[in-house]
Amino acid sequence: MSGWRPGDRRPASDAMIRVDQAGEYGATRIYAGQLAVLGDRHPAARAIHHMASQEARHRAFFDSMIVQRGVRPTILQPFWTIAGFALGAVTAAIGPDAAMACTAAVETEIDKHYAEQLVELGTDDPELSAAITDFQAEEVEHRDHALAAGAENAPGYPVLSAAIRLGCRVAIAAAKRI
Repeated sequence: MSGWRPGDRRPASDAMIRVDQAGEYGATRIYAGQLAVLGDRHPAARAIHHMASQEARHRAFFDSMIVQRGVRPTILQPFWTIAGFALGAVTAAIGPDAAMACTAAVETEIDKHYAEQLVELGTDDPELSAAITDFQAEEVEHRDHALAAGAENAPGYPVLSAAIRLGCRVAIAAAKRI
């Protein structure tokens, strides 16, 4: 952060990049867990692979931003490795509707998170804003697909969705700081 002065927006954008990279990494792990349980032959696999490839592209962008801007990544990444995979695997083990409920819940929170970031950024960081806008649109597509694919038919959907959304909010708050 050499050259940073009070009033600069850099610390805010650093935290955004850190949490977004962590979130996109977590998303790739969730989809890996889902695919490990459902397998490639399950009817939902094609959509999950597509969403996973978009998340991998998002992650690659934030990985690059971390390096280019010298942002400290979260130290929680080993936890996200396990937690993301476990969340994907457990929801897929419940059934494909629960896997889609997981996607819908996560993407609902990410849509809100990205919207808040765009407001906070304003016009201060056009490169980051453009990426977030692009990625947010894809996250909404994922949520909408999951809902259309039966997310709300998952056993205990309201409780499952609320728990996953709470977990996302906690993860976002932690990754901003740690």
